[in-house]
Amino acid sequence: MSDESWIDLASYDNSDFDPGRGRGMRTLWYFVSVALFEGGWFPVSGLKVRLLRMFGARIGRGVVIKPHVRIKFPWRLAVGDHCWIGQESWIDNMVEVEVGDNVCISQLVYLCTGSHDHRRRTFDLLPSPIRIGNGAWVGARATVMPGVSVGPNALVAGGSIVVKDVPAGVIVGGNPAKEIGRREPPAS
Repeated sequence: MSDESWIDLASYDNSDFDPGRGRGMRTLWYFVSVALFEGGWFPVSGLKVRLLRMFGARIGRGVVIKPHVRIKFPWRLAVGDHCWIGQESWIDNMVEVEVGDNVCISQLVYLCTGSHDHRRRTFDLLPSPIRIGNGAWVGARATVMPGVSVGPNALVAGGSIVVKDVPAGVIVGGNPAKEIGRREPPAS
């Protein structure tokens, strides 16, 4: 096997990728995000929700956003009612991320909507949306990869790497995440 690189990053070209807003709006969001949204000194969820809505996010009622959360493109984010987004989570939403109602995204969760085609020398961009169903829980330090749907009431165990869809009510864990159990409706 040769030591020659199989990819040529100098030839990478993502000019066909549409970020959904112009350079000016993306730059404005970057500075607002760094100065106000991501910092720990701006802990009030209601103000963060208003900022996200100002930039085009669709955010439901009763959403709690903890400090140091990063969101790439708010105009590509939809969050249902009564959701929690944990401290230091990163929603890397090059394309749409849809979060249902009553979803818990725990601390340090990474939702990644973009990858690259390792089979092409040009390392082409491969974005794909993420959907998280009503009542799901994504545990601390879990990663959800591009194109994954987490079903309603599913549970992703902490530290898991989710590379394929998770059916409703299923508990997954590990790297790659595999079914390890099933959730039952609560007694009360």
